Amino acid sequence: MEHVRTESVRGVAYDRAYDCDVLVVGGGIVGLSTAYAITRAAPGTRVTVLEKEPGPARHQTGRNSGVIHSGVYYRPGSLKARYAVRGAAEMVKFCAEYGIAHSVTGKLIVATDRAELPRLHALVQRGRENGIPVRELGAAQIQEYEPQVRGLAAIHVGTTGICDYGAVARQLARASGAEIRYGAEVHRVDRRPGLGVAVRTGAGDVLRARVLVNCGGLHCDEIARLTGDDPGMRIVPFRGEYYELARPELVRGLVYPVPDPAFPFLGVHLTRGIDGGVHVGPNAVPALAREGYGWGVVRPRELGATLAWPGSWRIARRHWRYGAGELRRSLSRGAFTAAVRRLLPAVTEGDLVRAPAGVRAQAVLADGTLVDDFLIKEGAHAVHVLNAPSPAATASLPIGREVGRRALAMLERV
Repeated sequence: MEHVRTESVRGVAYDRAYDCDVLVVGGGIVGLSTAYAITRAAPGTRVTVLEKEPGPARHQTGRNSGVIHSGVYYRPGSLKARYAVRGAAEMVKFCAEYGIAHSVTGKLIVATDRAELPRLHALVQRGRENGIPVRELGAAQIQEYEPQVRGLAAIHVGTTGICDYGAVARQLARASGAEIRYGAEVHRVDRRPGLGVAVRTGAGDVLRARVLVNCGGLHCDEIARLTGDDPGMRIVPFRGEYYELARPELVRGLVYPVPDPAFPFLGVHLTRGIDGGVHVGPNAVPALAREGYGWGVVRPRELGATLAWPGSWRIARRHWRYGAGELRRSLSRGAFTAAVRRLLPAVTEGDLVRAPAGVRAQAVLADGTLVDDFLIKEGAHAVHVLNAPSPAATASLPIGREVGRRALAMLERV
């Protein structure tokens, strides 16, 4: 490689002979979809993906319930609404094209209390505004879909499905043509206007790129600050705890409660996965580490950073009753079972078998606002994806195109 010019940027040798055009940090489904979109839109663009784990999709992507969301929940006109509706259709097509296991199953959203009926009717209207076919059901009609489920009323959303997002991520990695480096944790980022970025990994490797794309998920705010940009938010990790249903025959498909519009969480639901098993959950409790998949995983530095963020305390003061209920269901299998029994009366405590947990990377503003839409920001030579929890897996192909579009526009300006 011809060396045109070398400078020292805060201790990192900075070379104008770039190792790649775009350097993507994060090998989850959003990062890999971004790499895929860039190489599709601009063949010949050199893309490298850095992932700190030994393989792709080890965190949010590989630990969710595998649902292809319809987009029925999300505010009309929002990125979540537009990208989920579009992304659901594209994800089904992508899975079919590459032979990835998937199924369009439809789902029920069930009201079990009269106070939930207005919110259920509001979802019908929201679904229609988002262009989603929704069928309203009475109590007796619920059992045509789910004989064991009980409720006052429900809606059936036909475009919801399931797939294996881990397999999708692996296929995106193969099809992107990007160089994927696993076991490459980013320790330092140096940036100079007009020169691009230089990244040092934990192994001591230095990579130089014209543009950095931050798809760091649980660590995206930290990557933004390493780059020198103020993200204006913090990731507050929430652990979602799942059970597996020992009697999967109790549930045919996907069954959800009516969500509380004050929160971005969908409540404890029942999901028959692509493997035939039925996942129950998740709840949502604060995690004591960015990758805190159990109460025993505590990282003092990360926990201290969460507690130091004023938004964390404002969430706690504002929503302590909700949080107390989630904590109780986390610590008591009986309380969790009681929540499930509202939808599925036949379930018993013995039917619930612990399953691996996930952690949601939830962006929180300083005033305690839970960011309720996808959040993408730009800095010099950098695009940061700062809030991409569920339904980001569903929406990953449109998100990747949007992030890729921004990165390619930056390349033209460098």
